Amino acid sequence: MTTPTPLPAAPEAPARSCQNCGAPLLGEHCYACGQPTKGLVRHFGSIVGDFMDSVFEFDSRILRTIGPLLFRPGYLSMEYFAGRRVRYVSPVRLFVFLSLFAFFAAKLSFDINVDKDGAGPVVVNTGDDSGDGIRSATTVAEVEAARDQAIAALRKVRAEGADIPGLAAGIDGAEKGVAAEAARRIAVIEKAAKEGKPVPTASSDPSLNFNGTAWDPESNPLVIGALPDAANAHLNDMVGDAQENIQRIQKDPNLLKDAFLSNVPTTLFLMLPLFALLLKIAYVFKRRIYMEHLIVALHSHSFLCAGLLLALLLDALTTWTAGLPWLSVPLRVAEIILICWMPIYLLLMQKRVYGQGWLMTLLKYGVLGTCYFVLVSVGAMLSLMVSLVNM
Repeated sequence: MTTPTPLPAAPEAPARSCQNCGAPLLGEHCYACGQPTKGLVRHFGSIVGDFMDSVFEFDSRILRTIGPLLFRPGYLSMEYFAGRRVRYVSPVRLFVFLSLFAFFAAKLSFDINVDKDGAGPVVVNTGDDSGDGIRSATTVAEVEAARDQAIAALRKVRAEGADIPGLAAGIDGAEKGVAAEAARRIAVIEKAAKEGKPVPTASSDPSLNFNGTAWDPESNPLVIGALPDAANAHLNDMVGDAQENIQRIQKDPNLLKDAFLSNVPTTLFLMLPLFALLLKIAYVFKRRIYMEHLIVALHSHSFLCAGLLLALLLDALTTWTAGLPWLSVPLRVAEIILICWMPIYLLLMQKRVYGQGWLMTLLKYGVLGTCYFVLVSVGAMLSLMVSLVNM
């Protein structure tokens, strides 16, 4: 009986090492320096395949993220704290994408000074029929009529954009500006009547006023004593840009609306650390580190942006299906339910993440909401000012 001839041993695969640091490779990434084994110097088809894999993996994470984000308050934050992170979209990426999409949709959702038919955008006319408005009025009655008409138009815009965070604060500031301009014009008219002089003619060009006098870079510049000359010069350059932009806004108010809504995501992103700091102060005895509060802030703001996006979509669908009551009415009800769900969601999220009783949660929810409303109002006013200068 012959002994079977043993098969030759398979050649051992050469040990792979990292091309960057020389450490042995145990996978597709170097455990020592983190460099991936695949670079761009390879067949183009392989790169396309990896790209498609990344896209579909990102899509699967979106599907696993959006549901809990909308319907399970606090779930994503608790999952993140528990270390289960890779299956969901990262909090920063989630907020950035949702905020950009939401406020881009808000820009498209309504227009100013555009006729409104059954499915069109909103009509807003901030001047009188002659186009001169408050500044050209020669009687108190004309000033009051122009003022009331402008304020009514602004309030109509606020009602149409009720779902847009920060818009109400910006509209409130504009209303105060209209009222102040009307008060100045009335004072001029009453002074002329008291002195028996004709009412001075106001220029149709808008002007910013400081110390009761129209701004001028030479004769009446804006000067803040605590600032150096270079800073004051830059400040007056900004005032000049704002005055030029006001003239453009009179012709097309959508310029300011679009600029403001474009700046809102950046404003919210800058305010996230402040909101996280408020959470840290409110729950200082919970011994959570600041970054945990920042994750909660990111997820809560992501939910608000997703809610805004859905509300705008439902509002558009309701408008488009206005002739079909069996469809438009349920859509309107769904929009109302969504708007009511947003504050309830934030309350439940705060309760589940921090685990305090209902009384303390409600108390802190009210205090945090009030403080953050003040911060959002200040941020909206600053964003409006930046938009006015940088249009």
